[in-house]
Amino acid sequence: MPTILEEYTAKHPGSAQRYAEAATIFPGGVTHDTRYATPFPLYMTHGSGPRKWDADGNEYIDYVSGHGALLLGHSHPEIADAVSRQILRGTHLGGSTEEEIRWAKAITALVPSVEKVRFHSSGTEATLMAMRLARAYTGKAKIIKLQDHFHGWHDYAMAGSDQGAPGIPEASWGSMIVVPSGDLSAVEDVLSRDPDVAGLILEPTGAHYGQLPYDTPNYLKGLRSLTTHHGVVLIFDEVVTGFRASPGGAQAKYGVSPDLTTMAKIVAGALPGGAVGGKADIVDMIAHRGDPEWDNSRRVYHPGTFNANPLSAVAGATCLEMIATRPVNETADAMAAQLKRGLNDLFGKMEVAGHAHGIASMVHVVLADCDCDRELCIMPHSRIKETTASAKVTAMKRGLQNNGVDIMGRDAFLVSATHTESDIDTTLDAFEKTLITMRAEGLA
Repeated sequence: MPTILEEYTAKHPGSAQRYAEAATIFPGGVTHDTRYATPFPLYMTHGSGPRKWDADGNEYIDYVSGHGALLLGHSHPEIADAVSRQILRGTHLGGSTEEEIRWAKAITALVPSVEKVRFHSSGTEATLMAMRLARAYTGKAKIIKLQDHFHGWHDYAMAGSDQGAPGIPEASWGSMIVVPSGDLSAVEDVLSRDPDVAGLILEPTGAHYGQLPYDTPNYLKGLRSLTTHHGVVLIFDEVVTGFRASPGGAQAKYGVSPDLTTMAKIVAGALPGGAVGGKADIVDMIAHRGDPEWDNSRRVYHPGTFNANPLSAVAGATCLEMIATRPVNETADAMAAQLKRGLNDLFGKMEVAGHAHGIASMVHVVLADCDCDRELCIMPHSRIKETTASAKVTAMKRGLQNNGVDIMGRDAFLVSATHTESDIDTTLDAFEKTLITMRAEGLA
Protein backbone atom coordinates (compact mmCIF):
# COMPACT_ATOMS: atom_id res chain seq x y z
CA MET A 1 0.00 0.00 0.00
CA PRO A 2 1.54 3.36 -1.01
CA THR A 3 2.06 6.06 1.58
CA ILE A 4 0.02 9.26 1.49
CA LEU A 5 2.96 11.12 -0.03
CA GLU A 6 3.63 8.40 -2.63
CA GLU A 7 -0.02 8.39 -3.70
CA TYR A 8 -0.04 12.19 -3.88
CA THR A 9 3.02 12.18 -6.16
CA ALA A 10 1.65 9.42 -8.37
CA LYS A 11 -1.73 11.07 -8.84
CA HIS A 12 -0.46 14.51 -9.79
CA PRO A 13 2.36 14.35 -12.39
CA GLY A 14 0.90 17.30 -14.29
CA SER A 15 1.04 19.50 -11.22
CA ALA A 16 4.60 18.37 -10.51
CA GLN A 17 5.62 19.30 -14.05
CA ARG A 18 4.02 22.75 -13.84
CA TYR A 19 5.59 23.40 -10.46
CA ALA A 20 9.04 22.61 -11.83
CA GLU A 21 8.53 25.36 -14.40
CA ALA A 22 6.93 27.77 -11.92
CA ALA A 23 9.87 27.39 -9.54
CA THR A 24 12.07 29.07 -12.17
CA ILE A 25 9.70 32.05 -12.46
CA PHE A 26 8.06 32.68 -9.06
CA PRO A 27 9.70 32.90 -5.63
CA GLY A 28 9.06 29.53 -4.04
CA GLY A 29 7.23 28.55 -7.20
CA VAL A 30 3.90 30.00 -6.04
CA THR A 31 1.92 33.24 -6.19
CA HIS A 32 0.31 33.07 -2.72
CA ASP A 33 1.92 31.85 0.48
CA THR A 34 -0.88 29.45 1.42
CA ARG A 35 -0.55 27.68 -1.94
CA TYR A 36 2.98 26.59 -1.15
CA ALA A 37 3.16 22.84 -0.55
CA THR A 38 5.80 20.14 -0.67
CA PRO A 39 6.77 18.38 -2.81
CA PHE A 40 4.59 20.58 -5.07
CA PRO A 41 1.18 22.29 -4.97
CA LEU A 42 -1.77 21.28 -7.10
CA TYR A 43 -2.57 23.20 -10.28
CA MET A 44 -6.27 23.75 -10.87
CA THR A 45 -7.88 24.29 -14.26
CA HIS A 46 -11.57 25.07 -13.67
CA GLY A 47 -14.45 24.90 -11.22
CA SER A 48 -18.21 24.67 -11.16
CA GLY A 49 -20.42 24.97 -8.09
CA PRO A 50 -18.75 23.14 -5.18
CA ARG A 51 -16.27 21.24 -7.39
CA LYS A 52 -13.03 21.91 -9.23
CA TRP A 53 -10.55 19.97 -11.36
CA ASP A 54 -6.76 19.86 -11.50
CA ALA A 55 -4.29 19.65 -14.37
CA ASP A 56 -4.35 15.84 -14.23
CA GLY A 57 -8.14 15.68 -14.50
CA ASN A 58 -8.69 14.83 -10.83
CA GLU A 59 -11.98 16.13 -9.42
CA TYR A 60 -12.30 17.72 -5.96
CA ILE A 61 -15.07 18.79 -3.65
CA ASP A 62 -13.74 22.25 -2.90
CA TYR A 63 -13.65 23.81 0.56
CA VAL A 64 -10.94 26.35 -0.23
CA SER A 65 -13.83 28.29 -1.73
CA GLY A 66 -11.60 30.89 -3.34
CA HIS A 67 -9.88 31.57 0.01
CA GLY A 68 -13.34 32.19 1.44
CA ALA A 69 -14.70 34.33 -1.39
CA LEU A 70 -16.95 31.73 -3.03
CA LEU A 71 -20.03 31.60 -0.84
CA LEU A 72 -21.95 30.98 -4.09
CA GLY A 73 -19.53 28.37 -5.42
CA HIS A 74 -17.46 28.43 -8.58
CA SER A 75 -18.68 30.21 -11.70
CA HIS A 76 -22.17 30.97 -10.44
CA PRO A 77 -24.21 31.49 -13.62
CA GLU A 78 -25.77 34.78 -12.51
CA ILE A 79 -22.42 36.29 -11.56
CA ALA A 80 -20.77 34.91 -14.68
CA ASP A 81 -23.54 36.42 -16.80
CA ALA A 82 -23.29 39.81 -15.09
CA VAL A 83 -19.52 39.96 -15.54
CA SER A 84 -19.74 38.73 -19.15
CA ARG A 85 -22.20 41.48 -20.02
CA GLN A 86 -20.12 44.12 -18.25
CA ILE A 87 -16.85 43.10 -19.88
CA LEU A 88 -18.40 43.92 -23.26
CA ARG A 89 -19.46 47.34 -21.96
CA GLY A 90 -16.08 48.19 -20.44
CA THR A 91 -13.56 46.83 -17.98
CA HIS A 92 -12.29 50.24 -16.90
CA LEU A 93 -14.22 53.34 -17.91
CA GLY A 94 -11.96 55.85 -16.18
CA GLY A 95 -14.87 57.49 -14.45
CA SER A 96 -17.69 57.04 -11.98
CA THR A 97 -20.34 54.45 -12.84
CA GLU A 98 -23.85 53.50 -11.79
CA GLU A 99 -22.51 50.05 -10.98
CA GLU A 100 -20.51 51.36 -8.03
CA ILE A 101 -23.65 52.98 -6.59
CA ARG A 102 -25.57 49.71 -6.91
CA TRP A 103 -22.68 47.89 -5.23
CA ALA A 104 -22.53 50.29 -2.29
CA LYS A 105 -26.30 50.11 -1.79
CA ALA A 106 -26.09 46.31 -1.67
CA ILE A 107 -23.52 46.57 1.13
CA THR A 108 -25.41 49.12 3.20
CA ALA A 109 -28.61 47.09 2.86
CA LEU A 110 -26.93 44.13 4.57
CA VAL A 111 -24.60 45.85 7.07
CA PRO A 112 -26.48 48.47 9.12
CA SER A 113 -23.34 49.99 10.68
CA VAL A 114 -22.10 51.02 7.22
CA GLU A 115 -23.33 54.53 6.41
CA LYS A 116 -20.74 55.31 3.74
CA VAL A 117 -18.30 53.18 1.73
CA ARG A 118 -14.96 53.55 -0.03
CA PHE A 119 -13.82 50.81 -2.42
CA HIS A 120 -10.36 49.27 -2.72
CA SER A 121 -8.70 46.42 -4.61
CA SER A 122 -8.05 44.03 -1.70
CA GLY A 123 -8.54 43.33 1.97
CA THR A 124 -4.98 44.45 2.71
CA GLU A 125 -5.72 47.86 1.23
CA ALA A 126 -8.95 48.05 3.20
CA THR A 127 -7.33 47.43 6.59
CA LEU A 128 -4.55 49.91 5.80
CA MET A 129 -7.15 52.57 4.98
CA ALA A 130 -9.23 51.77 8.08
CA MET A 131 -6.21 52.35 10.32
CA ARG A 132 -5.39 55.58 8.48
CA LEU A 133 -8.97 56.84 8.79
CA ALA A 134 -8.99 56.12 12.53
CA ARG A 135 -5.76 58.08 12.97
CA ALA A 136 -6.93 60.99 10.84
CA TYR A 137 -10.33 61.16 12.51
CA THR A 138 -9.08 61.10 16.09
CA GLY A 139 -5.80 62.95 15.60
CA LYS A 140 -4.11 60.15 17.52
CA ALA A 141 -1.31 57.84 16.37
CA LYS A 142 -1.62 54.34 17.80
CA ILE A 143 -3.62 51.27 16.82
CA ILE A 144 -4.32 48.30 19.10
CA LYS A 145 -4.11 44.93 17.36
CA LEU A 146 -4.75 41.48 18.81
CA GLN A 147 -2.05 38.82 18.82
CA ASP A 148 -2.13 36.56 15.72
CA HIS A 149 -5.09 38.35 14.13
CA PHE A 150 -4.63 38.62 10.37
CA HIS A 151 -5.26 41.91 8.57
CA GLY A 152 -3.25 41.48 5.39
CA TRP A 153 0.43 41.89 4.72
CA HIS A 154 1.12 45.64 4.98
CA ASP A 155 3.66 46.76 7.56
CA TYR A 156 1.22 47.77 10.31
CA ALA A 157 -0.84 44.60 9.93
CA MET A 158 2.20 42.39 10.46
CA ALA A 159 2.68 43.59 14.03
CA GLY A 160 1.85 40.76 16.41
CA SER A 161 1.64 38.28 13.56
CA ASP A 162 2.41 34.59 13.85
CA GLN A 163 4.56 35.01 10.72
CA GLY A 164 8.08 36.40 10.42
CA ALA A 165 8.42 39.96 9.20
CA PRO A 166 11.83 40.64 7.63
CA GLY A 167 11.91 43.81 5.55
CA ILE A 168 9.64 45.74 7.92
CA PRO A 169 11.41 48.44 9.93
CA GLU A 170 10.77 48.20 13.65
CA ALA A 171 9.83 51.88 13.51
CA SER A 172 6.71 50.87 11.59
CA TRP A 173 5.47 49.12 14.70
CA GLY A 174 6.07 52.04 17.02
CA SER A 175 2.45 53.04 16.55
CA MET A 176 1.09 49.51 16.98
CA ILE A 177 0.16 48.03 20.36
CA VAL A 178 -0.30 44.25 20.41
CA VAL A 179 -2.42 42.72 23.15
CA PRO A 180 -3.44 39.11 23.87
CA SER A 181 -6.52 38.00 21.99
CA GLY A 182 -9.69 37.73 24.06
CA ASP A 183 -8.32 39.58 27.09
CA LEU A 184 -10.49 42.61 27.88
CA SER A 185 -8.37 43.59 30.88
CA ALA A 186 -5.31 43.96 28.62
CA VAL A 187 -7.22 46.35 26.36
CA GLU A 188 -8.58 48.29 29.32
CA ASP A 189 -5.06 48.60 30.76
CA VAL A 190 -3.70 50.08 27.53
CA LEU A 191 -6.57 52.52 27.11
CA SER A 192 -6.34 53.71 30.72
CA ARG A 193 -2.61 54.37 30.41
CA ASP A 194 -2.21 55.65 26.85
CA PRO A 195 -4.28 58.61 25.59
CA ASP A 196 -2.79 58.36 22.07
CA VAL A 197 -4.81 55.34 20.85
CA ALA A 198 -6.78 56.05 17.67
CA GLY A 199 -8.32 52.67 16.97
CA LEU A 200 -8.56 48.97 17.72
CA ILE A 201 -8.75 46.40 14.91
CA LEU A 202 -9.63 42.72 15.21
CA GLU A 203 -11.11 39.70 13.51
CA PRO A 204 -14.46 39.58 15.31
CA THR A 205 -14.65 35.76 15.51
CA GLY A 206 -11.02 35.30 16.59
CA ALA A 207 -7.72 34.93 14.78
CA HIS A 208 -7.79 33.25 11.36
CA TYR A 209 -11.58 33.58 11.03
CA GLY A 210 -12.22 31.69 14.25
CA GLN A 211 -9.47 29.10 14.34
CA LEU A 212 -8.36 30.74 17.61
CA PRO A 213 -11.68 31.89 19.10
CA TYR A 214 -12.66 33.54 22.36
CA ASP A 215 -15.89 34.21 24.25
CA THR A 216 -17.08 36.14 21.23
CA PRO A 217 -20.39 37.74 22.31
CA ASN A 218 -19.14 39.01 25.66
CA TYR A 219 -15.71 40.00 24.37
CA LEU A 220 -17.10 42.05 21.48
CA LYS A 221 -19.59 43.80 23.73
CA GLY A 222 -16.81 44.57 26.18
CA LEU A 223 -14.64 46.03 23.42
CA ARG A 224 -17.52 48.15 22.20
CA SER A 225 -18.02 49.57 25.68
CA LEU A 226 -14.32 50.24 26.27
CA THR A 227 -13.65 51.87 22.91
CA THR A 228 -16.74 54.06 23.17
CA HIS A 229 -15.75 55.22 26.65
CA HIS A 230 -12.22 56.15 25.53
CA GLY A 231 -13.15 57.65 22.15
CA VAL A 232 -11.35 54.92 20.21
CA VAL A 233 -12.45 53.81 16.73
CA LEU A 234 -13.50 50.14 16.77
CA ILE A 235 -12.65 48.36 13.51
CA PHE A 236 -14.04 44.94 12.61
CA ASP A 237 -12.03 43.13 9.95
CA GLU A 238 -14.80 41.22 8.19
CA VAL A 239 -12.80 40.31 5.10
CA VAL A 240 -13.61 36.63 5.72
CA THR A 241 -16.59 36.81 8.06
CA GLY A 242 -18.42 39.52 6.13
CA PHE A 243 -21.60 38.08 4.58
CA ARG A 244 -20.49 34.60 5.77
CA ALA A 245 -20.88 34.66 9.57
CA SER A 246 -24.35 35.99 8.71
CA PRO A 247 -25.69 38.10 5.83
CA GLY A 248 -24.67 41.14 7.88
CA GLY A 249 -21.38 39.64 9.05
CA ALA A 250 -20.20 38.81 12.55
CA GLN A 251 -21.40 42.19 13.77
CA ALA A 252 -24.99 41.35 12.87
CA LYS A 253 -24.68 37.81 14.26
CA TYR A 254 -23.52 39.07 17.65
CA GLY A 255 -25.34 42.41 17.72
CA VAL A 256 -22.26 44.62 18.10
CA SER A 257 -21.75 47.58 15.75
CA PRO A 258 -18.19 48.72 14.99
CA ASP A 259 -17.28 52.21 13.81
CA LEU A 260 -15.53 50.88 10.70
CA THR A 261 -15.70 47.57 8.83
CA THR A 262 -13.21 46.20 6.32
CA MET A 263 -14.49 43.87 3.61
CA ALA A 264 -13.18 41.87 0.64
CA LYS A 265 -13.68 38.36 -0.84
CA ILE A 266 -17.47 37.83 -0.83
CA VAL A 267 -18.09 41.59 -1.03
CA ALA A 268 -16.77 41.58 -4.61
CA GLY A 269 -18.52 38.40 -5.67
CA ALA A 270 -15.17 36.55 -5.63
CA LEU A 271 -13.50 39.05 -7.96
CA PRO A 272 -10.66 41.31 -6.76
CA GLY A 273 -12.11 44.04 -4.58
CA GLY A 274 -12.34 45.41 -1.07
CA ALA A 275 -14.07 48.13 0.87
CA VAL A 276 -14.05 50.17 4.05
CA GLY A 277 -17.43 51.20 5.38
CA GLY A 278 -18.74 52.73 8.55
CA LYS A 279 -19.81 55.92 10.24
CA ALA A 280 -20.19 58.70 7.73
CA ASP A 281 -18.13 61.24 9.67
CA ILE A 282 -15.16 58.86 9.78
CA VAL A 283 -15.30 57.68 6.15
CA ASP A 284 -15.83 61.32 5.11
CA MET A 285 -12.24 62.02 6.14
CA ILE A 286 -11.62 61.08 2.49
CA ALA A 287 -14.17 63.60 1.16
CA HIS A 288 -13.27 66.76 -0.73
CA ARG A 289 -14.86 69.77 0.97
CA GLY A 290 -13.81 72.63 -1.27
CA ASP A 291 -11.88 74.13 1.65
CA PRO A 292 -8.18 74.47 0.74
CA GLU A 293 -7.05 74.14 4.36
CA TRP A 294 -9.06 70.91 4.79
CA ASP A 295 -8.36 69.44 1.38
CA ASN A 296 -4.62 70.10 1.50
CA SER A 297 -3.84 69.24 5.10
CA ARG A 298 -6.51 67.14 6.77
CA ARG A 299 -8.20 65.14 4.03
CA VAL A 300 -7.12 61.49 3.67
CA TYR A 301 -5.78 61.03 0.15
CA HIS A 302 -7.05 57.95 -1.66
CA PRO A 303 -6.44 57.15 -5.34
CA GLY A 304 -6.46 53.60 -6.73
CA THR A 305 -6.58 52.53 -10.36
CA PHE A 306 -9.04 49.70 -9.77
CA ASN A 307 -11.22 51.23 -7.04
CA ALA A 308 -14.83 50.15 -7.76
CA ASN A 309 -13.79 48.47 -10.99
CA PRO A 310 -16.98 47.83 -13.01
CA LEU A 311 -16.38 44.08 -13.22
CA SER A 312 -15.99 43.76 -9.46
CA ALA A 313 -18.90 46.12 -8.91
CA VAL A 314 -21.41 44.06 -10.91
CA ALA A 315 -20.11 40.79 -9.47
CA GLY A 316 -20.27 42.14 -5.93
CA ALA A 317 -23.70 43.71 -6.32
CA THR A 318 -25.12 40.56 -7.92
CA CYS A 319 -23.70 38.36 -5.16
CA LEU A 320 -24.88 40.55 -2.29
CA GLU A 321 -28.35 41.00 -3.75
CA MET A 322 -28.66 37.22 -3.89
CA ILE A 323 -27.54 36.93 -0.26
CA ALA A 324 -30.15 39.53 0.71
CA THR A 325 -33.06 37.81 -1.03
CA ARG A 326 -32.33 34.07 -0.98
CA PRO A 327 -31.47 31.47 1.70
CA VAL A 328 -27.79 31.50 0.74
CA ASN A 329 -26.39 31.65 4.27
CA GLU A 330 -28.96 29.25 5.66
CA THR A 331 -28.01 26.64 3.07
CA ALA A 332 -24.25 27.02 3.57
CA ASP A 333 -24.63 26.99 7.36
CA ALA A 334 -26.78 23.85 7.29
CA MET A 335 -24.25 21.99 5.14
CA ALA A 336 -21.42 23.14 7.41
CA ALA A 337 -23.32 21.94 10.49
CA GLN A 338 -23.83 18.53 8.86
CA LEU A 339 -20.14 18.38 7.98
CA LYS A 340 -19.06 19.40 11.48
CA ARG A 341 -21.27 16.79 13.13
CA GLY A 342 -19.97 14.13 10.77
CA LEU A 343 -16.33 15.02 11.40
CA ASN A 344 -16.80 14.90 15.16
CA ASP A 345 -18.67 11.61 14.90
CA LEU A 346 -15.78 10.14 12.90
CA PHE A 347 -13.20 11.25 15.45
CA GLY A 348 -15.24 9.51 18.15
CA LYS A 349 -16.03 6.39 16.15
CA MET A 350 -12.43 5.88 15.08
CA GLU A 351 -11.01 6.88 18.48
CA VAL A 352 -8.74 9.45 16.87
CA ALA A 353 -7.77 12.52 18.88
CA GLY A 354 -9.39 15.50 17.20
CA HIS A 355 -12.45 17.68 16.86
CA ALA A 356 -14.09 20.18 14.54
CA HIS A 357 -15.35 23.57 15.67
CA GLY A 358 -16.50 26.82 14.11
CA ILE A 359 -19.48 29.05 13.40
CA ALA A 360 -21.75 29.46 10.39
CA SER A 361 -20.09 28.01 7.26
CA MET A 362 -16.53 28.05 8.67
CA VAL A 363 -15.29 24.72 10.08
CA HIS A 364 -11.87 24.26 11.69
CA VAL A 365 -10.29 20.88 12.43
CA VAL A 366 -7.88 20.44 15.34
CA LEU A 367 -6.12 17.11 15.77
CA ALA A 368 -6.48 17.20 19.55
CA ASP A 369 -9.38 16.48 21.89
CA CYS A 370 -11.44 19.24 23.47
CA ASP A 371 -14.74 19.31 25.38
CA CYS A 372 -15.93 22.58 23.83
CA ASP A 373 -19.40 23.13 22.38
CA ARG A 374 -17.98 22.69 18.83
CA GLU A 375 -18.66 26.32 18.04
CA LEU A 376 -16.26 28.37 20.17
CA CYS A 377 -13.31 26.16 21.05
CA ILE A 378 -11.97 26.63 24.59
CA MET A 379 -8.60 24.97 23.98
CA PRO A 380 -5.64 27.27 24.74
CA HIS A 381 -4.52 29.05 21.59
CA SER A 382 -0.97 27.83 22.10
CA ARG A 383 -2.21 24.23 21.98
CA ILE A 384 -4.23 24.82 18.80
CA LYS A 385 -1.24 26.46 17.09
CA GLU A 386 1.06 23.63 18.18
CA THR A 387 -1.33 21.07 16.71
CA THR A 388 -1.93 22.87 13.41
CA ALA A 389 1.84 23.09 12.85
CA SER A 390 2.31 19.32 13.07
CA ALA A 391 3.16 16.79 10.36
CA LYS A 392 -0.20 15.14 11.04
CA VAL A 393 -2.01 18.15 9.62
CA THR A 394 0.09 18.08 6.45
CA ALA A 395 -0.74 14.39 6.03
CA MET A 396 -4.43 15.11 6.54
CA LYS A 397 -4.38 17.78 3.82
CA ARG A 398 -2.58 15.51 1.33
CA GLY A 399 -4.73 12.52 2.22
CA LEU A 400 -7.92 14.46 1.60
CA GLN A 401 -6.58 15.65 -1.75
CA ASN A 402 -5.76 12.05 -2.66
CA ASN A 403 -9.40 11.25 -1.90
CA GLY A 404 -10.88 14.11 -3.89
CA VAL A 405 -11.34 16.84 -1.27
CA ASP A 406 -9.44 20.13 -1.09
CA ILE A 407 -9.53 22.25 2.07
CA MET A 408 -8.50 25.77 2.97
CA GLY A 409 -4.96 25.89 4.27
CA ARG A 410 -4.36 22.57 5.93
CA ASP A 411 -7.23 22.37 8.40
CA ALA A 412 -10.32 24.40 7.46
CA PHE A 413 -13.48 23.78 5.48
CA LEU A 414 -15.17 26.88 4.03
CA VAL A 415 -18.56 25.66 2.93
CA SER A 416 -20.58 27.24 0.12
CA ALA A 417 -24.31 27.37 -0.58
CA THR A 418 -23.73 25.03 -3.51
CA HIS A 419 -22.50 22.11 -1.39
CA THR A 420 -25.15 19.39 -1.10
CA GLU A 421 -25.86 16.64 1.41
CA SER A 422 -24.33 14.21 -1.09
CA ASP A 423 -21.15 16.33 -1.20
CA ILE A 424 -20.96 16.27 2.59
CA ASP A 425 -21.42 12.49 2.69
CA THR A 426 -18.68 12.04 0.07
CA THR A 427 -16.42 14.38 2.04
CA LEU A 428 -16.94 12.42 5.25
CA ASP A 429 -16.14 9.18 3.42
CA ALA A 430 -12.91 10.78 2.15
CA PHE A 431 -12.08 11.97 5.66
CA GLU A 432 -12.57 8.49 7.08
CA LYS A 433 -10.31 6.98 4.40
CA THR A 434 -7.73 9.65 5.16
CA LEU A 435 -7.76 8.89 8.89
CA ILE A 436 -7.36 5.16 8.15
CA THR A 437 -4.32 5.87 6.00
CA MET A 438 -2.89 8.26 8.57
CA ARG A 439 -3.30 5.63 11.26
CA ALA A 440 -1.49 3.07 9.10
CA GLU A 441 1.43 5.51 8.93
CA GLY A 442 1.37 6.16 12.67
CA LEU A 443 -0.01 9.69 12.25
CA ALA A 444 -3.42 9.22 13.90
